[in-house]
Amino acid sequence: MASTSSLALSQALLARAISHHGSDQRVSLPAFSGLKSTGSRASASSRRRNAASMSKIRSLRPLVRAAAVETAEPTTDSSIVDKSVNSIRFLAIDAVEKANSGHPGLPMGCAPMAHILYDEVMRYNPKNPYWFNRDRFVLSAGHGCMLLYSLLHLAGYDSVLEEDLKNFRQWGSKTPGHPENFETPGIEVTTGPLGQGIANAVGLALAEKHLAARFNKPDAEIVDHYTYAILGDGCQMEGISNEACSLAGHWGLGKLIAFYDDNHISIDGDTEIAFTENVDQRFEALGWHVIWVKNGNTGYDEIRAAIKEAKTVTDKPTLIKVTTTIGYGSPNKANSYSVHGAALGKKEVEATRNNLGWPYEPFQVPDDVKSHWSRHTPEGAALESDWSAKFAEYEKKYPEEAAELKSIITGELPAGWEKALPTYTPESPGDATRNLSQQCLNALAKVVPGFLGGSADLASSNMTLLKAFGDFQKATPEERNLRFGVREHGMGAICNGIVLHSPGLIPYCATFFVFTDYMRGAMRISALSEAGVIYVMTHDSIGLGEDGPTHQPIEHIASFRAMPNTLMFRPADGNETAGAYKIAVTKRKTPSILALSRQKLPQLPGTSIEGVEKGGYTISDNSSGNKPDVILIGTGSELEIAAKAGDMLRKEGKTVRVVSFVCWELYDEQSEEYKESVLPSDVSARVSIEAASTFGWGKIVGSKGKSIGVDSFGASAPAPILYKEFGITVEAVIDAVKSLI
Repeated sequence: MASTSSLALSQALLARAISHHGSDQRVSLPAFSGLKSTGSRASASSRRRNAASMSKIRSLRPLVRAAAVETAEPTTDSSIVDKSVNSIRFLAIDAVEKANSGHPGLPMGCAPMAHILYDEVMRYNPKNPYWFNRDRFVLSAGHGCMLLYSLLHLAGYDSVLEEDLKNFRQWGSKTPGHPENFETPGIEVTTGPLGQGIANAVGLALAEKHLAARFNKPDAEIVDHYTYAILGDGCQMEGISNEACSLAGHWGLGKLIAFYDDNHISIDGDTEIAFTENVDQRFEALGWHVIWVKNGNTGYDEIRAAIKEAKTVTDKPTLIKVTTTIGYGSPNKANSYSVHGAALGKKEVEATRNNLGWPYEPFQVPDDVKSHWSRHTPEGAALESDWSAKFAEYEKKYPEEAAELKSIITGELPAGWEKALPTYTPESPGDATRNLSQQCLNALAKVVPGFLGGSADLASSNMTLLKAFGDFQKATPEERNLRFGVREHGMGAICNGIVLHSPGLIPYCATFFVFTDYMRGAMRISALSEAGVIYVMTHDSIGLGEDGPTHQPIEHIASFRAMPNTLMFRPADGNETAGAYKIAVTKRKTPSILALSRQKLPQLPGTSIEGVEKGGYTISDNSSGNKPDVILIGTGSELEIAAKAGDMLRKEGKTVRVVSFVCWELYDEQSEEYKESVLPSDVSARVSIEAASTFGWGKIVGSKGKSIGVDSFGASAPAPILYKEFGITVEAVIDAVKSLI
């Protein structure tokens, strides 16, 4: 228990804050589990506020109600709650201290709300972190990850044992420096870049609302869970959070409850130096219900009452602003940025132990706390067992819906789904690959139950509308067209949340390829967190024409080829577009990017869905013995140019192999024998052509080859003129070949 002096200090700090207004082997899954295995102190002046200032601030918040404490009913003895909360704090303190690295301040401040969530509110099964109908939790302020690791440890997750806490931030541990869903079962999404997590939470809540609308029946509520999140001031400052939270309000995601850790401290100091907006009023304007818990340090009943109230609001998400003290309990560092991102230090750890009356050794959890938390293992198993029985009854009554939902829960695609993809012959009409993409999207939506997506206000240009379905909106959440508005960054992160909700949810999102610059952060997290989002990126080159260099991607293809665990497709026609989608749908742990043309392209002889699976393959060749005079390599709209140049060179007596390099990453996965059959090492005369940066092509064409591309910004003009002026022509290919042979 805390000493009288520490409580007095904490209450003083709290008053100041109120005034002021970042696949585990240990898990054994049952047969139908819901997922396959797979510097200095803040100034004294900044801590003091007079009564007039408090009155002024309060007057700015007339619409924000504090939690109704009188309605709260404590569900747990307060002494064990205090002990449990301090266990969370000191597990975090001890782990950061041992690693001499990390962020102890957030876990120390957020421990009360986190305890109440994990111990009293959330439904989960510690022995099966992938149970489908579990509540989801996202720590958007991922730097405070020891909060989450401590909770998972106390709750009985096998992924975070005491040894894992002791190995915090060490090589090969299950407790990395920020939460990683692919590393630690029990972690829903990978967070760290601030704002990404709350946007992921919007995606998780969207998935729940969508599936509930599609599959629940009057006599069977089979999809019924909440999404909770904790975000901090840094998340609030990042623009992505506003994008995503705007959509959450618009969509009325009533089962999304976000806790705002309102501690007024960021890395550079007090947030008053850069962040003084009224967050409460902003969220109300975004369509959220807002509650203010004034005492987040010891006001357990206030927190309980806020959660209870939030659950009564079903037509909008809820933001619970919880005013806390960062580093609560530290006598000399609480409420300062020095506790944000560094270990407390030996002396301050000892002082904090004395201050909070904590006599236990590092990493020691008191027996009564262990006993208290141990109930979550049998309770969690019972929750899952009850749900499984409920699903079995549902399956009997509604076999068709159950089969679809089971496909989404397990990620098992319907047999023969790929046969729905269209195929083309050279006689088929030519078309822009963005239009061919729309044919694929609509074909897939008919046979893949979890296929859904949308565009950043460009559906009519990206050609991404699913014609058989309506729009996912507040009143029609069962529909599959997602309208993201002009919010690329939020869109990408929301899709990460959707795909990480259930293995069979396959979201796609779309914009112009150049605007990947706006959502690159989310796309990188897709790759890192093994989230198989499909990115449909149209207007892929200078071929878009008159819109000019602001809209013409140059370096983008090369940059995504450099991104780990990312498939960068640039299909040349209908068969290659269908082939790219076939791979993208099956690659559930790797995001795919399809760069698609605005301009019409022919259906080329020699292209195939099967060829795309190899990444690079021969579409025409008149040589023998695997010894062509020259190899021409193209992607996308330039494969046609390479094919035409090949035909002309053959008329001059040359033996020419034309190769489509639709996806470098898939080609890199092929055997050395296969690669030699496509690009024989003895043939050094190689020419590549791609209407983009030539960066990276050297590894394909070799030191003696040539690359034709665009290594400057584009220009505004009709596409044929741009291709001529930038030298993306048949003639340029032939000249390059003649210079080599």
